[in-house]
Amino acid sequence: MRPAEEVTSRAMAKRPRRPSKDDRLRWRRRLERLRRPAWLGTIRRTTPLSDHWGRDRGTPVDRYYIERFLADERDAIRGHVLEVMNADYTERFGGVVERRDVLDVDPANEAATIVADLSAADSVPSDLFDCFILTQTLQYIYDLQAAVEHAHRILRPGGTLLCTIPAVSRIARLQLESEYWRVTPAACSRLFGDVFAGGDLAVRGHGNVLTAVAFLIGMAAEELSPRELNRDDPFFPLVVSVRATRAA
Repeated sequence: MRPAEEVTSRAMAKRPRRPSKDDRLRWRRRLERLRRPAWLGTIRRTTPLSDHWGRDRGTPVDRYYIERFLADERDAIRGHVLEVMNADYTERFGGVVERRDVLDVDPANEAATIVADLSAADSVPSDLFDCFILTQTLQYIYDLQAAVEHAHRILRPGGTLLCTIPAVSRIARLQLESEYWRVTPAACSRLFGDVFAGGDLAVRGHGNVLTAVAFLIGMAAEELSPRELNRDDPFFPLVVSVRATRAA
């Protein structure tokens, strides 16, 4: 290649390519978005609408998914049932319930029939319960593995654990130093799958980006439409539900 041709070749290599039609369309759309920024309305704020998960406005959004899950699994809520803190869900969703027990770490809870820390529940007999309703509790237990192992141990063979745990949530105001976890469906599949090996396991994420934002800001479920609530997006779970049945 002659020197003049080499200079011309280098100059052409440095010349920016002409934008394609698709490039021009993408840039135009980007400029349109910049001219019309997203409107956040009443949620453009640095404090929540509700300091109580939306309970003072209606039903907390996470409770919508928890109660939908328990309603779908009501056939498992039978026989001897254990629930945490109170027996409200046992009463609302239980079928043929023969006996109810309530587990709590707090001895001041008058509803508690069993006082124990689930991660150190050696005092609770094995093979005792047909169903264990464990909703929105594991985020407060540092030793998740031990808690799930005890949940498995105290179930009878064929018994079912109905568990929910947050993937997205604010920190409870009185739990700043004792609320530890937000867990994904993948983590639940591994954790419960290892402990309940040989049994039946179903893990599901509930919610979407809109319901997650609504829950964090303190909106209530009643402020969203059924279409908005019932769309589950695997990339934006708000609540994770676990149905784990101990091998018979």
